[in-house]
Amino acid sequence: MDLAILLDQAHTIALKAGDAIMSIYSREFSVEEKEDKSPLTEADRAANDVIMAGLAGLAGGIPVLSEEDAECFVGADAQGRYWLVDPLDGTKEFIKRNGEFTVNIALIENGRPVLGVVVAPALEVSYLAARGVGAFKVEKGGEPVPIRVAGQPAEGVTWRVVGSRSHPSPDLAEWLETLGNHDMVPMGSSLKLCLVAEGAADVYPRLGPTCLWDTGAAQAVVEQAGGRVETLAGQPLSYAMPSEKLNPYFVVWG
Repeated sequence: MDLAILLDQAHTIALKAGDAIMSIYSREFSVEEKEDKSPLTEADRAANDVIMAGLAGLAGGIPVLSEEDAECFVGADAQGRYWLVDPLDGTKEFIKRNGEFTVNIALIENGRPVLGVVVAPALEVSYLAARGVGAFKVEKGGEPVPIRVAGQPAEGVTWRVVGSRSHPSPDLAEWLETLGNHDMVPMGSSLKLCLVAEGAADVYPRLGPTCLWDTGAAQAVVEQAGGRVETLAGQPLSYAMPSEKLNPYFVVWG
């Protein structure tokens, strides 16, 4: 399996999904509420249709776990692989029309994200990564530019912290007190992890609920850029049990 080829194919699919989202973003759209009270728009469904069709056309017949099609997931294949998809991550940001939403496609292998594509269609930027290939940022019309985490700030230097715009956590303030001097930048969707991956932020603590599809693609980008996505116990965030869709609390370190 050539991950470089798969990365290019997955990026093309994510860009097409982004186009479908933007065609709806530019007009009025309906908003529904799921059983868990989270919002759902026609853009979520349109992007999911594009991605499911696109991944089905790729070689290998790798199963797909998508937020909008989770009940159809049959489990990982014999090699422990599955695609992990969030067709529209940051639906609340989409509804607010602030541009901070993404299309997330990850390839999981034996519980680890080995490939990730994060496309922010309104911002016209993509983040791409694959094991053995590297991590890259692509702006509209440009070539892929390698990215790297900044590393831990020197002693006495203010930490650049990125946090959730729509999901404040009461546990976060206590965690930040232990970190020390810091500046907080709010951001929506998986873009928070990508800011750490490209060195624009030092750390992203997530002390609140997330699902596997919220993090898989961007985790691949962070890790291939030299960073870490770890539980509070210091273990890498795992995708080995897709039936358990909720992530534990985690921290993204640059």
